[in-house]
Amino acid sequence: GRGGGPDKTILNSPRFLHDAGYRMVCAYMHPPADPGFDVLRAKAEAAGAPLLSIPDRGPWDWRVIGTLLGICRRERVRIWHGHDYKSNALGLLLRRFWPMRMVTTVHGWVKQTRRTPLYYGIDRFCLRGYEKVLCVSPDLRDECRASGVRDDRCLLIENGIDTHEFARRQTLDEAKAGLGIAPHRLVIGAAGRLSAEKGFDLLIRGVDRLLRRGHDAELLILGEGDESTHLQVLIDDLGQRERIRLLGHRADLRPVYEAMDVFALSSLREGLPNVLLEAMALEVPVVASAIAGIPRLVRDGGNGLLVPAGSLDALESALDLLLREPMLRRRLGAAGRQTVTSDYSFARRMERLRGIYDALLVAD
Repeated sequence: GRGGGPDKTILNSPRFLHDAGYRMVCAYMHPPADPGFDVLRAKAEAAGAPLLSIPDRGPWDWRVIGTLLGICRRERVRIWHGHDYKSNALGLLLRRFWPMRMVTTVHGWVKQTRRTPLYYGIDRFCLRGYEKVLCVSPDLRDECRASGVRDDRCLLIENGIDTHEFARRQTLDEAKAGLGIAPHRLVIGAAGRLSAEKGFDLLIRGVDRLLRRGHDAELLILGEGDESTHLQVLIDDLGQRERIRLLGHRADLRPVYEAMDVFALSSLREGLPNVLLEAMALEVPVVASAIAGIPRLVRDGGNGLLVPAGSLDALESALDLLLREPMLRRRLGAAGRQTVTSDYSFARRMERLRGIYDALLVAD
């Protein structure tokens, strides 16, 4: 596909490490005919990230191993950094033929399909062979330790974003005008992969309730995925096609964020989502599920509002409060920006990653 939160982290990393003397190459396995890879290629070019295409025809395509081994030898790779179960498994195999230090980032085991229990089981087994396992939230660190990863190898490194890129450039009214939305109408926004664990159906039902109570608002959902058709049917059944819109994929999310009065994250399972960091960096007040690493980021009533995951009533109540209280929206939005710039900047995250790489190479 076109990528998600982990892809933003991967493609932004090379330019932040260049001045430290590191050359990072991003090798992507993808189906040969996947049109999403062209989008990733454009993102990589914009980020200044060297991107290598690895055609992958399925689990038994052994050519992937030879291609990756050739890259390791040609680029004289010193550190292998995996980001999912397949790259973690392949890294352990390739190390037998090309010596490398082994690092991986655990972004979360959130999507549930018929095959994911097998994939996630493989991933947890492979993590034990890695020298450094970087977790984006404390609950993931606990899961990794429970899976047999040694404490001294299991580190917490939360996600971060480029706070210079995600800084407001338009006023709220200007951004709404750019989307053809009247300035008086309140905009609730959401973004992410359209899959069951994101809870978008819950958010749609909550906003439907608010509209029926008389709020002049609309909901914009950014993203694409397996649940797209199901969600559109739900919107149509509720009779809210004009006020609840699925916007699909957008190459640049910032103009839509800037038009939001409130950002809602209704996920049932998460790690630490980049979309939440992006919204907060753009001074959009947030309502988010109190799961995984989110309560470390969002302080209820301080820089956002937290609700129990899966609670329609709590989600509706929090959104209703923010829609009715403009001063609260402004206060939480400003506090959210301050939190991200202070504690979740991408530059700070990469300083920590550089320290891990340096220590591994010194010990080499």
